[in-house]
Amino acid sequence: MASDNRGRVSRRGLLAGSAAGAAGFMLYEGAQAASANAAKPGDGVTVAADGGYETVPLAKDTIRVMAVQSRVRAVDLGNLRRTRRENLRHMLGLIDAANNWGGRRDLLFFHEFPITGYSNRWGRQDALRAAIEIPGEETQAIGAKAKEYGCYIVFGSYAKDPDWPDHVLSITTMVGPDGSVIDKHWKARNIKGVFGPGFELFTTTIYDVFDRYVEMYGEDHVIPVTKTPIGNIATSSVQREPELFRAFAMKGAEIILRTATGGFTPIDIQATSLYNNVYTVLANNAYSPDNPPFFADAGGGGSSIYGPDGKLIAEAQSEHEQGVTATIPIAAFRKRHRQPIVHMDLYRPVFEAYQNRYPTNLMSDYLPTDTSDAYRFFNDKAVWEK
Repeated sequence: MASDNRGRVSRRGLLAGSAAGAAGFMLYEGAQAASANAAKPGDGVTVAADGGYETVPLAKDTIRVMAVQSRVRAVDLGNLRRTRRENLRHMLGLIDAANNWGGRRDLLFFHEFPITGYSNRWGRQDALRAAIEIPGEETQAIGAKAKEYGCYIVFGSYAKDPDWPDHVLSITTMVGPDGSVIDKHWKARNIKGVFGPGFELFTTTIYDVFDRYVEMYGEDHVIPVTKTPIGNIATSSVQREPELFRAFAMKGAEIILRTATGGFTPIDIQATSLYNNVYTVLANNAYSPDNPPFFADAGGGGSSIYGPDGKLIAEAQSEHEQGVTATIPIAAFRKRHRQPIVHMDLYRPVFEAYQNRYPTNLMSDYLPTDTSDAYRFFNDKAVWEK
């Protein structure tokens, strides 16, 4: 049976203050209990040995979840403050719309770049200028909306952190119903060697600075699962790496939130649910005009929600902006839910013998200046023969 009152969230969780109303108070109390037992460096990985997993008490038996399919619009670096605020205002308006028709939602989930947007022409200094701080002005405004509606709001963004000077981070942020940032999930890894000559991503992921990340945040937060009063939540913008989502499920993820910007493979999203017996929510971008140098319909649409049996529950009906909503009976699901069944002794020797194509920590000592420099830097670092 899944256990209660043993949950842990990031040691950098900042849950504080009071929530509005009785339901909001219950959400706050449960998250506060999780924060009190936050994982610390050296604690090791928390995976229960009995098939169960750590939780905090649920605030309600049923929750309503919405994937918000919204546009992508890169900020204008020549008018940075104005255009970033315009993107933020647009996002706040969508939060209002999500809670306007058909009742309020318990969880709103946005894609990777609702505030900064994305441009493949940006170099490191451009992306750092576009990036937000967490917490900061933007999370304060989003937190006010979360508190107004008594919901969780999850979104991705380019971010910068004084603990990581000059690093461009891709972070998914979770804002709680009391308005505070309750967790920050780094992107686990960037795929390399697939974009073609001259282009590689230069954002810093856990894999790129693995040793220092573990030293700072602990091994348990490499595969972070945040225990909240609406369920155990994991987030990721990684595509086509089923081992990552299996690991989330082994650590007790009940709802996996996956972002995509510019395209994804539907079977990859569906398989996350089917193979791991979890709910999977995909937030992709919408049709995005006025976002040069991309076509307005580049990779838009398809936001969706899958049940633990792998069956589609809800899906966007067009490429345009919209909310995709599902009702999740989280209490009933938790009563019967267990870790995925894996006969690990069969596979462990293979996994232990496997050689990564690229080693960890490649960006511990050098930060590529742009996508071309990233290609040059990573091009001769592969362990595999080409």
